[in-house]
Amino acid sequence: MKMQAVLVILVLTGLITVKTTLAVQHVIGGSQGWEQSVDFDSWSSDQSFKVGDQIVFKYSGLHSVVELGSETAFKSCDLGTPVNSLSSGNDVVKLSKTGTRYFACGTAGHCEQGMKIKVNVDSSDSTSASTPDSGSGKDSGSGSESSSGHGLRASIGYIFVVGSLTIGLIWAY
Repeated sequence: MKMQAVLVILVLTGLITVKTTLAVQHVIGGSQGWEQSVDFDSWSSDQSFKVGDQIVFKYSGLHSVVELGSETAFKSCDLGTPVNSLSSGNDVVKLSKTGTRYFACGTAGHCEQGMKIKVNVDSSDSTSASTPDSGSGKDSGSGSESSSGHGLRASIGYIFVVGSLTIGLIWAY
């Protein structure tokens, strides 16, 4: 009975770990953050956003983040009817469903100068491969806080599960 309880706990722990390792935290703009000097179109083209991931906006008090409700508002920088407004300087947004989300800086003139980003969110079970940040001439901040491949993270999670089960079985006998 004791062995079965240990195995159940190990399996549940492993499954929770796998789910957690699939989520990625993307710092918008990489190491430069949410700043006017970043080419957000180029930066985002190297990213793979999945349901369950988080995006983080890191910026100084000169900026803010406004989530826009449509591509039309995004293209025209119409900040008049935002879906959400953020201003902490370290804003975390969870990507909870598929689709496109639009963000812009709320400071007058910054959106028109290119400080805006479109985030295309795919399902977490999408079969498209996620690749590590390849860099595009600018410092794109690849690493543990950027998208670094869902496949690799999932593999690490599965290795943890199998290892835990193996250790549990050895310990139980």
